[in-house]
Parts: sequence; structure tokens; C-alpha cells
Amino acid sequence: MSVRKLFWDDPALTETEAVVTGVENDVITLDRTVAFAFSGGQESDRGTIAGHAILKAVKGSPCDPLELYYTLPAGHGLTPGSRVTVCIDGEARRRLVRLHFAAELVLELVNRHYDHPEKTGAHISPDKARLDFAWQGNISTAFPMLHERLSALVAADLPIESSFEDESTEVRYWSIEGFARVRCGGTHPASTGAVGRIRLRRENPGSGRERIVILLDD
Repeated sequence: MSVRKLFWDDPALTETEAVVTGVENDVITLDRTVAFAFSGGQESDRGTIAGHAILKAVKGSPCDPLELYYTLPAGHGLTPGSRVTVCIDGEARRRLVRLHFAAELVLELVNRHYDHPEKTGAHISPDKARLDFAWQGNISTAFPMLHERLSALVAADLPIESSFEDESTEVRYWSIEGFARVRCGGTHPASTGAVGRIRLRRENPGSGRERIVILLDD
């Protein structure tokens, strides 16, 4: 059985006790975790397992596509059955949650108002988020609409439902009543108000492509 992903149960949780279920050189698996592994453009959490820095966290393998694999420094000394404490950087997680969901809202608004342009890339870090689109012209012309709609959603502080669409395959979704329901396996806040103040910046990564950079404004 793959690891229990506590970051879906409680995105604010920053620490848990766990048992090591597998060790292969510097890579380990756990029975439970609070540490998100890179997926859907959202960066892995920064943190430690038994005091050892998490150097890399990845999701899935040919043997188990739902498992999370953590790379620790050489000589960590852990063995199957070791009891460990898993800790993550709480401030970095809070910023990831805010920026991730801000990007989700921006993407939904762009799709809705501009007939689902091709998304060519996405990345969410604790410092900023970005969305890349196949786009002709300057995407900043969409910013007045995006700022207005985003501000209204944040001010309304609407509840966000996050749950499984198919628990056996861990397909998840987020939903805001009256707005949208979208498949997504990232970490989400409890309500839109948690996104807070953001600002948008335009970049041009290449011909026929436009980028929206999302930054926290507080």
C-alpha cells in the first residue's frame, strides 16, 4: 500500500510521526507523510525526515504510481521499520498553497474568458507561480479582468471543497459552488480568502507564447 498523504487531509499540518516502509540506498518510502512531492507543477515541500534534509521527492514508479519516494543524504542509517519524524517548512507550505490556488483561479478564468487557450507550462514555487500559454498578442490585456475577478473571489471568501473523484487512483478535484469544479492533486486552502492579495506580471518566453507570473502582494 502506498503512503498516506496527510497533506490532503490537512494542508496546514507540518509534522507527523511515520514508519519507514522501504529503503533502497538513499531513497526511502513511508507509511504516512506531510511532505508533498513535485506534481502538477507544484514544487516539493522543503523539510526533513528523521532530521535528514529531503533532497528530492518524486511521485510514482513503474511498481507503484501512487507511492512517494524521498531521497535523503548518503549515510542516513534508516531501515524498514524505523520510526521517524517528518517535518516541513510551514511558511514555504503556506506560500505554496496560496500561489498554487491563485494559479488555479487564474487558469480557470483564462479558460473561461478566452476559450481554453493551450497551456504550455506551469510551475509553482514558494516565491512565485507561472502559467504559460500559446497566445498571440500581449496577455497583459487580460489583467484588468483577471484582477477584478480574482479580487471578487478572494473578497467573497468562498468555501473550497477538495476531495477524491476516484480514491482508488487518487484522482482528486477542487470545487467552488457556483464557480467551477476542476481535477487537481495539489494542496488547497479551505476558502478563497486564504489566497490573499496577489499581483500579476507578464513575461514573453518566446514567439507565440505568453506567461502570467503570479506573486504574493503581502
